[in-house]
Amino acid sequence: MMNRALTPRTRRSYKYDEDSCRSMSIHEYEEFMVGFKEDLPLKFCDQYRGKGKGKQITLKEALRASVGVLGESPMGMTEKVVLLGGKTCAVKRFRMVMVKRVEFGRRVEKLAQISSQCEFLVPFFAYLYAKRIKLVVCDYYPMGSLADLLSGARERGQTALEWGQRLQIVVSIAQAIAFIHSQPHHSDHKDKDMYLNVHGNIKSSNVMINVDFTACLADYGFAQLAARTDHCDTPQHVKSSSFRSNFRFSETLSQKSDVYNFGVILLDVLGIKKSDVNKRGLKMGSCFEFDVQGKEKRQAFGVWDIALACTKKLPEERPDMEKVVTLVYDVKKVTM
Repeated sequence: MMNRALTPRTRRSYKYDEDSCRSMSIHEYEEFMVGFKEDLPLKFCDQYRGKGKGKQITLKEALRASVGVLGESPMGMTEKVVLLGGKTCAVKRFRMVMVKRVEFGRRVEKLAQISSQCEFLVPFFAYLYAKRIKLVVCDYYPMGSLADLLSGARERGQTALEWGQRLQIVVSIAQAIAFIHSQPHHSDHKDKDMYLNVHGNIKSSNVMINVDFTACLADYGFAQLAARTDHCDTPQHVKSSSFRSNFRFSETLSQKSDVYNFGVILLDVLGIKKSDVNKRGLKMGSCFEFDVQGKEKRQAFGVWDIALACTKKLPEERPDMEKVVTLVYDVKKVTM
């Protein structure tokens, strides 16, 4: 397995085109390793230190063990890494961080602590802040992201997910965002410039899928660690052969922007075209990309109602996530 991990290969990003800002992979940044007299150990977050997440990981091991690019964005790049013991992780490398070493470590530790308390948030357990590279190590999800499943199937003219699976993903992500929004505004005076109750980067490519089609939300708080760089000139849109929405993911750091972005995810889950953003038109015919009848059709329209509420133009008119979770569970309980 390590022979594979040490072998250079052509990389490909599976993210949305508009969200994929091309740059070299970690493997191509060999200059990071030049001049290091000693290998640099990654620091395990407090709650994972000595608790079975594996032996000490070093920077050289992480760089050399990369086997593929999972995705890129204006904030950084995520790679699949297979470590010496066979453990597979995802390494998120930031292009440009906004805070100094001590503050970076403090923020990562706090975010990791909060993430470990919610089963619907992707845990991250180690990190490194070095002169020329800053990264965080997260759990790896072999099913990929919601973006991978939806856009990949649409490009092949297929339907990747049944309605029940889509609804389960919606429920999971609603719970994840509601959990984040329930956190205190700040943890203490040292973190007065950090908002623990906002995600800041909710989009389909950050929704990671489990084998049972529950989902976990990735990149919690990363928008307060790294700056978005001008590696691409196009705004963040959702790419899909059937969902060309012109709905942009909001980059504003606020709870109402999180709600808006959740609404955009719902539109993607439903596969609604921009030209069909009219409920009366939808009811006249099936505009979903999947076949639903009876109970499932009523559930799909219920999710559509939630999407409309979440994507209202004025932030103050959007519901809070506690209300959204209630609405989502009401939809799930719909019977014949």
